[in-house]
Amino acid sequence: MASGNPALTAPPPGPGEEDLALADRVARALIMLIRLVKRVGAHRAEAELESAAFPVLAHLAVDGPQRSGEIAAAMCADPSTISRQVAGLVKAGLVERRADPGDGRATLLATTTDGTRILDLERRRRAEQLATALSGWTPEHRTQLAELLSRFVTDLQVHEQGGTR
Repeated sequence: MASGNPALTAPPPGPGEEDLALADRVARALIMLIRLVKRVGAHRAEAELESAAFPVLAHLAVDGPQRSGEIAAAMCADPSTISRQVAGLVKAGLVERRADPGDGRATLLATTTDGTRILDLERRRRAEQLATALSGWTPEHRTQLAELLSRFVTDLQVHEQGGTR
């Protein structure tokens, strides 16, 4: 039987005004970061990989061959969006369709040799851009940024999936 004490039965309070103001500041910075990343990618004519397709190709390279639906779920993306990106990657010869050994009706998507080569070049290009932007930071601050950003992404994914951490 629940106690009549409201302090014991009330849900925990939501974020306070300071928390909301800080979260808004983070959101604005993230929006600007996304815009900058897109703009930098668009200005690089020598980039061989479309910006939107990069995460799909990277995911397949790291996690191995998968069905399109698995990629969409792992990337928190709409299946139709992933399907369009995969079609472009297949047409460009960066991803190939393979028969799924576990289910003859299904296909797996996998990176090709060219896909791996292009991905490596693009990762290097992006890493050089970020390393240059961070060159004025101390090694400790660069490490902190990487750790905190990774933690933030993980926590946001957990929250998005309805979990708690």
